[in-house]
Amino acid sequence: MRGFGGLSGAISDGEVIAHFGDAFREQRRLADGAALAPLGDRTVIEVAGPERLTWLDSITSQAVGRLAPGESTELLVLDPQGRVEHAAGVFDDGASTWLIADAGDAEALAAWLTRMKFRAQATVDVRADLELVGFLDAGSIAATASAAAFAPNGVPLVWADPWQRISAGGHQYSEVAEHPGADYAWRVAVLTAAGAEDLAAALDRDALAGILAAEALRIAAWRPRWAAEVDDRSLPHESDWIRSAVHLNKGCYRGQETVAKVHNLGHPPRRLAALHLDGSDAVLPQPGDPVFAGDEEVGRLTSVARHHEDGPIALAILSRRAPVGDLVVRSDGVDIAASQQVIVPADAGATADIPRLTRLSRRPSAPDPRSSGVG
Repeated sequence: MRGFGGLSGAISDGEVIAHFGDAFREQRRLADGAALAPLGDRTVIEVAGPERLTWLDSITSQAVGRLAPGESTELLVLDPQGRVEHAAGVFDDGASTWLIADAGDAEALAAWLTRMKFRAQATVDVRADLELVGFLDAGSIAATASAAAFAPNGVPLVWADPWQRISAGGHQYSEVAEHPGADYAWRVAVLTAAGAEDLAAALDRDALAGILAAEALRIAAWRPRWAAEVDDRSLPHESDWIRSAVHLNKGCYRGQETVAKVHNLGHPPRRLAALHLDGSDAVLPQPGDPVFAGDEEVGRLTSVARHHEDGPIALAILSRRAPVGDLVVRSDGVDIAASQQVIVPADAGATADIPRLTRLSRRPSAPDPRSSGVG
């Protein structure tokens, strides 16, 4: 982060600032809306042109055809089998649509969009010249960050994460009474390099937080992201991503058949769970560490953090067969007790009563008068 990486005390890995010296304190201030976090692990893609929204609507999971200037949403790009290939936050300013993607996915997403343009009047550009900061819309820092946001077409570029609630056309599989995402008023402001430098100069150390703080709050909100929860098998149902990134009632798009099938018949092959880890060991396990139920491996960690209130926490993708009770994480040969909170139930879906054909060997010789004609 050019505007923030040179500040005294910033501990960074390339473009990503891990913390500014006190990750726990930064996390508390970020949660209170009193700090912002430079997001060197995200990249902006600008999609311009008069057909940008209808074109994006036709090839992605979200209904964005009528997105109004200043509105935010989220989309997924799925493969023909409904697996997640790309993900991005979406914001439109009336002249361009701005996609906020994980840095490791941005170039591939932009390349895929470029290949899919055909005759659509749209352009796709990775805006590596722009920087991003994240914050919670819960305190004084929100106005400061929003005022610094880039506004090339008169609308400040501030994306509002839709994870706080079920989006129109979406569906939530989690059955908890109070979803932790309801308080996750996450915002991302897009800045020019000059704007980032000015903002960094205007803020004191107490108003800055690193990516460790931002990730801890995300994990506590059960919020999936491409860089962590997605692999080559991921279906949006498995991480409850239909909540914010899939419109179940929109027109045809690649992967829609699988989305509808798994949603209507239920039982996705895997499910996301939240884990509260035993904090007696000073070393955190790592993403990718296996999760066991007894002697059976039932999944892998995808995200891990130390939360300022909850202690060590994690998200894990588990097999549907994994029990709902306590589990064990194995890290470098050490077993760590993990208390599980179910996010996506094993029987998620099955929202419609779909008539099914009987097997040929069991088909009655005459129509059953109680049936609708479908066996």
